[in-house]
Formats: sequence, structure tokens, C-alpha cells
Amino acid sequence: MTARPRPDAAPARPLPPRPPSLLYAVKQVELAVRAHLDELLRPSGITALQYTALTVLDRRDGLTTAELARSSFVTPQTMGDLVTTLERRGLIERSPDPGNRRRLLIGLTEAGHDLLAGFEGAVRALEERMVGDLSAGERAALADSLNRARAALAVEPAR
Repeated sequence: MTARPRPDAAPARPLPPRPPSLLYAVKQVELAVRAHLDELLRPSGITALQYTALTVLDRRDGLTTAELARSSFVTPQTMGDLVTTLERRGLIERSPDPGNRRRLLIGLTEAGHDLLAGFEGAVRALEERMVGDLSAGERAALADSLNRARAALAVEPAR
């Protein structure tokens, strides 16, 4: 026996699609940026992850591998491999920490600085493409919001 629709029942309307979650949107932006960076950097033979590590060192020279891993949001093992590759390419160098000779500090070489300088305009253009439809105030608010969100997640969760 099949149920018949009641004549007085309103036809079912499809629900409007739900917007994606904020986490999903952030991840999609990150994936898009990484894909564009990988394409942009391909001629140099470095990846977006390697480029990111170099930019971290450009802002804050003299980090250990573990500190660089935390700043780049990768595991120490991944960063160890990355550091070895960048050192072989002559883009970074490791030297003993004067305060603790067992610790090695990582710094950019002149070649590393030159590589970053060579991509500065293209990376700035990619960033401009990403935020081109935003006003100056919206850009400032976005940067502030993203930096605060990053800082909030950098703190270890209570267990």
C-alpha cells in the first residue's frame, strides 16, 4: 500500500545549501595558495614548504630545526629533511649556538636571501590577486584575524 500525498500538504522545498565551514574555507585557501606557489617556484626547484621555511628564517634568523618546524607547522622529522635539502642547495647554513655548542642554529645564506628577493614581486602579485577584491580596511582586518587565529592555535591545548 502506497501512501498518497495529502492534497492540503505544502510541497516540500529543498533546503538552501549550507555555506562551507570556516575551517574548510581556510584549508581551501591554503591549498590554492600552495598550488600557485608551487607553480611559481617550480623553475627554482624549491617547493612552497621550502619557500615558507626560508621566509620564516628571513624574518627570524638563528632558529633550531625544532623551532623552524613549529613556525612552519610541520613535524621535526619533515623539517629535518627539508633543512638538509636546503643546506645542500646552499640556501641555508647551520652553525653552533654560541650559548650551547650542541645546538645548531639555522640562517639564510646570501643565495637564500637572493632567492627570496627574486620571487618577492611574483609572491606579492599572488597575494594581491588573493585579496584584490578587499578594501584596505578589509585586508587589515583579515590579516589581523588570521594572525590572531594562528596565535590561538599555536598554544598547546590543555589535556
